[in-house]
Amino acid sequence: MTKISILGCGWLGLPLAKALIAKGNSVNGSTTSQDKLSILKDARINPFLVTVESESVSENITVFLAESEILIIDIPPKLRTVDPSSEKKVFVEKIKNLIPFIEKSTIQKVLFVSSTSIYGDDNGLVTEETIPNPDTESGKQLVLAEKLLQENQNFKTTILRFAGLIGEDRHPVKFLAGKENIENPDAPVNLIHQNDCIGIIEAIINQSKWNEVFNAAAPFHPIREEYYTQKAAQMNLPLPNFSSEKSNIKKAISSKKIENSLNYQFKLENY
Repeated sequence: MTKISILGCGWLGLPLAKALIAKGNSVNGSTTSQDKLSILKDARINPFLVTVESESVSENITVFLAESEILIIDIPPKLRTVDPSSEKKVFVEKIKNLIPFIEKSTIQKVLFVSSTSIYGDDNGLVTEETIPNPDTESGKQLVLAEKLLQENQNFKTTILRFAGLIGEDRHPVKFLAGKENIENPDAPVNLIHQNDCIGIIEAIINQSKWNEVFNAAAPFHPIREEYYTQKAAQMNLPLPNFSSEKSNIKKAISSKKIENSLNYQFKLENY
């Protein structure tokens, strides 16, 4: 049995914790909501109310990390309200504040959930060797946060960069349904299902793939117009209407490293 702490039991962290417990692991899970503590407890997760801010970290972070070997960090940057012109690196400061507590704990391995948004709109096939070129504030701060964790010699860090997240209750077609003149009709789709996110994290842990970087996207890249029109029809949603203007965005995230290094097979029927 491995003891694992998951910082952020949200859309992905909660079902991930359940999956890890089902495999015989012990899981400490954090939330920032008092109301959610009972949900975690009912799922047999050891519940903790933990807040990580740019100025401070809640005191019970020490107990949350205690006796755990692995820490999974799954907290989104949430930077939409940050002025891009300011010098405030809110998310980076949160990770900076968290690191000393990791150093003092029993944590030996960190899995940091990042995003393929760090590549911006780079064209062509994107691999782990592609140099990050973020064009959003959240992407820029994710790159800095990744670097902070990777450069720390007190623990091993694996970076897992997910493409667009989808699941039974989450799909971008719901936001596109019925909209007019949607841009980039011929751009490749880069998505990953919640079930694959969990399966890949389990594979990394089971195979001890640490001090690594992985890109994670389903190994198929239909063009936006065809894919979202088809999905809208399948889900009985109003069809989206795309612009006739072609796009120069040809970014396709490669998951070859995950398929080869982890011997992982994507569950393509979910897409």
